[in-house]
Amino acid sequence: MGREEYARAFKLGKKDYQARLLRGEKPTLPVLDDLLPQKGSYSEKPLGMVQIPLERVAGTKTVGRSSSFAGNFMPILRETTEFAAKWAQLSTSHVIDGIREPIRAYEYMNWFYVEEGNKRVSVMKYFGADSIRGEVVRIVPKRTMEPENRIYYEFMEFYKAAPMHDIWFSREGSFAKLQAAVGKAPGECWTQEELLLFRSVYTRFAAEFGANGGGKLSITPGDAFLSFLMLYGYDEACRKTANEIRELIIKSFEEYALLQEEEGVDLKMDPNRKKKPLHKLFSHSSRKLKIAFIYEKTPGTSAWAYSHELGRLYLEQAFADEVSTVCYGNGTKENAEQLLADAVDAGCGLIFTTTPPFAQASVKAAIAYPQVRILNCSLNTSHRYIRTYYSRMHEAKFLMGAIAGAMAENAKLTYIADYPIYGSIANINAFALGAKMINPRAKVYLEWTAKKEGDIEEKIRENGSSCISGRDMAIPEEASRFFGIYHMDGERPRNLAMPLWHWGKFYEQLIRTIMEGTWKYDENPGAKKAINYWWGMSAGVIDVVCSKYLPIGTKRLVELLKSTICMGQFNPFSGVLYSQDGTVLSDPDACLSPEEIMTMDWLAENVVGSIPEEGELKEQAKPVISQQGVKKGV
Repeated sequence: MGREEYARAFKLGKKDYQARLLRGEKPTLPVLDDLLPQKGSYSEKPLGMVQIPLERVAGTKTVGRSSSFAGNFMPILRETTEFAAKWAQLSTSHVIDGIREPIRAYEYMNWFYVEEGNKRVSVMKYFGADSIRGEVVRIVPKRTMEPENRIYYEFMEFYKAAPMHDIWFSREGSFAKLQAAVGKAPGECWTQEELLLFRSVYTRFAAEFGANGGGKLSITPGDAFLSFLMLYGYDEACRKTANEIRELIIKSFEEYALLQEEEGVDLKMDPNRKKKPLHKLFSHSSRKLKIAFIYEKTPGTSAWAYSHELGRLYLEQAFADEVSTVCYGNGTKENAEQLLADAVDAGCGLIFTTTPPFAQASVKAAIAYPQVRILNCSLNTSHRYIRTYYSRMHEAKFLMGAIAGAMAENAKLTYIADYPIYGSIANINAFALGAKMINPRAKVYLEWTAKKEGDIEEKIRENGSSCISGRDMAIPEEASRFFGIYHMDGERPRNLAMPLWHWGKFYEQLIRTIMEGTWKYDENPGAKKAINYWWGMSAGVIDVVCSKYLPIGTKRLVELLKSTICMGQFNPFSGVLYSQDGTVLSDPDACLSPEEIMTMDWLAENVVGSIPEEGELKEQAKPVISQQGVKKGV
């Protein structure tokens, strides 16, 4: 029996050997001694007895046994050799009793190189075993700035809490995200039962991922598994059978393909102007397009939901005969999936989820209901099955800053922000730059409503700000005037201007692309990228409304600045830019890229304040921070 198994293994080895030769690769096993940096640039750390995943066993420690195996660890020495006889005897023992004697190996960059027990590894790999026990010594390289080295150091930190080698990532930060995805605090140790459960779930996923095309992608199975967990959750993943996992992998495969892209988001900076010739927008026989809007909170209690509700009502007027709409309020991260399912059951062919925490539920629904178009209102979100949208509010905030700078008697301004998420930092900085352009001495005191502690009104009194930037618009049920730019007249605010999110025009232009048949033109068949609509003043979706209290000269300045931004002649983030920590942009003729604006994590030099960490924020801020936060704390 052992001889027959050796003959089969020998054929597998020769086939792999020839294939590697044809590809110009080394046909035999890698040798750790050839890979190690010079002595003195690494250290050794015994790990003791380790359960070694066989797929992570890459080669041998020394050159002696390297030439006995092909690169897949199958034997390539003839069947008449003593080596073949010992291999055959080991295979028989494995079938009858199992191989129990541990090997000795070195681990380097989470790959294993066998010092003693190469034939045992070969036999176990031939029979498709998952792992083998071994006494392991870790080779620890010196820290460098190389991405792979940085990932390895993150792995070693993760290993202290979860001592396993099964999973590996190609992107920095992934081990910390995995720790959070399984419900563990940073550094919190795993129990043996938790490790066994994780290995079971991950092994099922990795096997199905590889069997269904994952091996053709440049990402690791770990990259795909983390994406799977971020979408479906760890508890749900643990309950899935192999068949259920396979079905979800097949349905959501483009999400994993998207991970290969260095720039996974295709930004659409302006509406698609393509028109289908000789085609009426609607025919009289066309069935109405039913559209759902899903809100966090309600339009009466949330300025954000109210702005989108105004957009929904605008749509019903703009397409009175062609569109019907329905809205769902009081959405949460927990009930978003049900609200989406309710909207699909109600016959909605287009669904807008209007807040970043609903992105995960939106993707799951898009995979489950491929006939329904789903868009999520978020920035810098990379998902293949939904499209995302947002507005370049920083353009309006620049104008608001200019107004505040002109109207502040003492050059002291306060900016009240809500969440430290993508987009909000650009808004703060644009406001500060606009104020400084008009008044070089302008200081912007930054306050956060989402922070656990602090009386904002008291702080405004302390810093003596003469102009305040509050929430963007009024909340209907509050009847408060503390919105937009306002000046305090005693205890009463005097409103000077407010930024306008014109979601109605945004939605109108998006829906016209569907009605005209130009929706598909936004797709790039040659690229697997997520699509994010990020429109601004030039598309009419952002504006600034000035009050009667604003001097005519200031109004004229606002119109001039608005005109230059709309025509693309001026970018608020152009020229020499300074942050609190130094120079951000030194070229007077350059400007920040859209990606740099979206992912901004610094504050302008004239901002007094900081970006809070996740731990400083209120509990209700966590869902949006986990999805869109600049500082997630992991």
